[in-house]
Parts: sequence; structure tokens; C-alpha cells
Amino acid sequence: MTIPAEWGGLAAGLLIATVTAPVGVSGAVFLLPVQLSVFGVPSPAVTPTNLLFNVVAGPGALARFHRDGRLWGPLTPLLVAGTLPGVVIGAVVRVFAVPGPTVFRLLVALLLLPLGLWLIARTLRPAARPAPGGAAAHPPSPRTLTGLALLVGIVGGVYGIGGGSLLGPLLVGRGLPIAQVAPAALASTFVTSLAGAGTFALLSLTGSEDVAPDWSLGLACGIGGLIGGYLGARLQPRVPETALRVLLGVLATALGAAYGAAALT
Repeated sequence: MTIPAEWGGLAAGLLIATVTAPVGVSGAVFLLPVQLSVFGVPSPAVTPTNLLFNVVAGPGALARFHRDGRLWGPLTPLLVAGTLPGVVIGAVVRVFAVPGPTVFRLLVALLLLPLGLWLIARTLRPAARPAPGGAAAHPPSPRTLTGLALLVGIVGGVYGIGGGSLLGPLLVGRGLPIAQVAPAALASTFVTSLAGAGTFALLSLTGSEDVAPDWSLGLACGIGGLIGGYLGARLQPRVPETALRVLLGVLATALGAAYGAAALT
């Protein structure tokens, strides 16, 4: 008996979000290759489908962080101010400039490979401690944070991950505590995914390209992510951060290598 794609999407969203939510990643970055290869979502419709996943799944982890008093902070508005316009720009670029599946697979590889290797390197090679009496590393300035968020938002709009999923590991690598970054990154992902999904919906009315999301699959994945995100946020204080970061890095590297090979064959 064939299992409906929606049930598979629900299970995939649940498992991925449970693992990724504790470090401030919605899971869309890992769900996208599953939608392409397993469920056969066409390009570029896979991007708004992934944004739909973020919209539905996001409140799960956010509700748990809010319940624990960790959701609101000064970092959240800085990230949203950059990623919100960036994701709209990225959505337009995705539809009109990068519609081909081969180019899209190369883009996936170019994003996932360096991100995965960077996560592994940062996790396994601890940052040098300052000398006694020396100054600790300064966190990025508000202007730098917003500028970085803008660039990541553009990439996220093209890739269908909302932007916050890339900001999380980048900011933790710059020295910000994960307890502060994770809720802010997920909140940014949720807000920008709303804007990105809306942009794709409007673009689908202006041309013949298949840029509307796969509603049933996106909703099924999102419901799984809603549950998994809540569980993952609840587990964050109990799971070793090092283990989660290494796991995310290995997954990103493997998926990036697979899609790079597929694009070149």
C-alpha cells in the first residue's frame, strides 16, 4: 500500500524540526531536498512550499520559547528589519533569475556545503580564549546585524528558508549565546516566511511559471514541524549543544555534496 505524500511530509517535518529547533533552525534548510527528491515538488514551486512549512511550523517552537520567557529580546527586531525586505527581493530573484532545476541544485550545494563545513569546524575547534585581563570578543553592532540579516534574507528568499535559519548558526559563531539567538532566529524566520510566501502567491498570478506552493504537502510538513518545533524547543536545555551542531553540520555537508553531484551529472 502506498503511503500518501502528506503523511510522509508530516513525519519528515516532525523529525527534522525536533532536531533543528533547539539551535534556532526551522528545519526548512533540510526539508527542501526531501521535497525535491522524495515528494517531487517542482522547481520553483518548492521554494514557496518550504516557506509555507515555516509559516505553519514556526509557532510551535515560538510558543515554547515564549512560555519559557526566552522569546523577546533586542536581537529579534534587528534581524526582522533586515530579513523582511531581503526575503521579498530573494523571492523575485528566485522566480525571474534562477528558475532552472540544474542552477537551483547548484545553489543548494553552494549554500549547504560551506554552511555544514563551517558548523563542524566551529564546533570541533573551540574559539581561543582571551588572555587574562584581555578584552572579550565584541558582539556585532546593530547595523552589522541588520546588514547581515538583509543579505541572508535575500539568500533565504531564493532558497525558501526564510533567512533566520542561516542567521542562527552565523550569529552563534560570532559569539552570541545560543539561548538568545535561537528564539530570535526562529521569530525572524516566521515573519519573513510570511512575507516570502505572500510574495510568491502574488507572483504566481502574474505569469505561467509554477510558483504557487504545494498546499497540501506544505501544510502537512508544517503540522509535523509545529509539533516537532515545540518538542525541540522544550528539549533545548537538556540536549548537548555540541552534539546538535555536529549533527546539523554533517547533514548540511552530506546534502550539499549530493545535490552538487546531481547538478553536475
